[in-house]
Amino acid sequence: MDAKANAKHLIVGTAGHVDHGKTTLIQAMTGVNTDRLKEEQERGLTIDLGFASLELPSGRTVGIVDVPGHERFLKNMLAGAGGIDIALLVVAADEGVMPQTREHLEILELLETRRGVVALTKCDAVEADWLDVVEEDLRSYLAGTFLKDAPIVRVSGVTGEGVQTLVQEIDRLVDAAEARSNAGPFRLPIDRVFTMTGFGTIVTGTLVSGTMRIGDAVRILPSGIDSRIRGIQVHGKKQDSATAGCRVAANVAGVEVSDIERGDVLVTPGYLQASNTIDAFVRVLDEAPRPLATRTRIRLHIGTAEVIGRAAVLGAREIVPGKQGFIQMKLESPVVAARGDRFVLRFYSPMQLLGGGIVLDPAAPKHRATEPVVERLKRKLAGDPADMIEDALSARDAGLSLEELARAASVSVDDARAAIDELIGAGRVVKVGGRYMSRAVVSKLTEAAKSALAGFFEANPMKSGMPKEKLRQLLGAANAKDFQSLLAVMAGAGEIEVSDAAVNLPGRAPALGEKEQQLAESIEQAYRDAGVNPPLPADIEKSHGPEARDIVALLVERGKLVKVSVDLLFHREALADAENALRSYLQEHGQMTVAEFRDLVGSSRKYVVPLLEYFDKQRVTRRVGDQRVLGK
Repeated sequence: MDAKANAKHLIVGTAGHVDHGKTTLIQAMTGVNTDRLKEEQERGLTIDLGFASLELPSGRTVGIVDVPGHERFLKNMLAGAGGIDIALLVVAADEGVMPQTREHLEILELLETRRGVVALTKCDAVEADWLDVVEEDLRSYLAGTFLKDAPIVRVSGVTGEGVQTLVQEIDRLVDAAEARSNAGPFRLPIDRVFTMTGFGTIVTGTLVSGTMRIGDAVRILPSGIDSRIRGIQVHGKKQDSATAGCRVAANVAGVEVSDIERGDVLVTPGYLQASNTIDAFVRVLDEAPRPLATRTRIRLHIGTAEVIGRAAVLGAREIVPGKQGFIQMKLESPVVAARGDRFVLRFYSPMQLLGGGIVLDPAAPKHRATEPVVERLKRKLAGDPADMIEDALSARDAGLSLEELARAASVSVDDARAAIDELIGAGRVVKVGGRYMSRAVVSKLTEAAKSALAGFFEANPMKSGMPKEKLRQLLGAANAKDFQSLLAVMAGAGEIEVSDAAVNLPGRAPALGEKEQQLAESIEQAYRDAGVNPPLPADIEKSHGPEARDIVALLVERGKLVKVSVDLLFHREALADAENALRSYLQEHGQMTVAEFRDLVGSSRKYVVPLLEYFDKQRVTRRVGDQRVLGK
């Protein structure tokens, strides 16, 4: 078996009626009793999810999820069904198809499970002729389902009959099954959490995407707790990493067991967000007891979570049994989902299966009746790359590069490039430096920037601008270069004004009250009177108070004062007089020393040296040795 085949990780999940021998069969195949709870072992009844691993003849190992068959524990069955790649439908030969057989199969169909095998158990308890009858009835029942062509293997978990044949059939199905993608961010829906002495908190689940490594930063959603991976086990063995499709036990640092529960999700930070509102496409079962109408109270089962909410039917009043349509689910507590996730719905009470579907927008806005919502959702359902690109950008305030976008939207780079060009042309996406951002996100950040600027100027009315770095920190922009590009986009739209180091609102000027206006006039007069022997800013603050700093900056902004060096400012009239005197002298004498300029303007070396250097930069003069001549 080649390395690529060995690297394929898949999950086999049981399904079937209570007491049809699922757990006994798993033990016969793996040697593991998946009934780990004391109550389960005492009652001989599976209550919660059980886990094992199975080494196949090919040398590969698959994870096994054993689900409870009793209708009272359907919630637990649903928590395990979402991660199944290959279904193992278990039907007892002495009973045949039963209510939970039907219900579990409906769930697998709703979750679009594509491959499976049927185990006809307890074959040692019935006559051979009866087995033929049961198998024929079972084949008739499976017609029209994804198991219509699945092999039916006669087995006995007690005697071991057919067990190896069943294992070989699973190995064959693994050959044909498509492995989950290891690329991109990881996601681990949590189905169990416990503490282990010497290690701390352990979470388990099926890694549905990406690759998790020891040392990785992780975020636990929906709580938003940040942590890191201290250790990883796959099939009970320590590993440095785990890839999509593996059953994983992860040791998370600095988190208490009480902080996590089944239904939470471990993700790469920044990958997904928790939401109370989801847009979806849904199919109502033919056997559903009543239609799905707006405001119907529902139980949403997605990943390992169960959440209560209400459904709003979009584009219609209701969806009758056997039909399909679009809904928005408004949930009582947030869940974590990704576009394309499958889910199952049950009525809130009585807890009967309603139907299931696919997530189209995992963090949907509230829709107004006038919006063309259904048409947009039809495009999402069709998998239009432009809509998928826009969805990926809408959840990322920092934007994404072309390659990141392609990965996030699960499309090729070429498709992503074509979709981006379309979206930019339609004004729905904006290029910001080397990244792309949703127009809605840019608008949101623009409003946040304007709000921050308004608050800053309210507290600092004499400031002519807010420092760029302060605004960047307030908006939470991590990359300074990309932030500069974002400011340029905002300024290009006329929403803000940008200078070298500051940001302002369009047309806004510093506001001076009567007291501040008098202070400004006094400070300006002090510089005017001082001529070419101006006071230092520190001296002005001592004589006029701490408000003088902002006033001086404002006078510089307005051009009343000119900064010649870091701590040296001249009134513009004094500077103009000095320049005129300098030009006249050089036109007459051709050159000038520092001492001659000092005597000409009546100042000291402390002021005239930086003043001459300033004139050099302005190309009024040019230095030649110790002399100054007129500049070009």
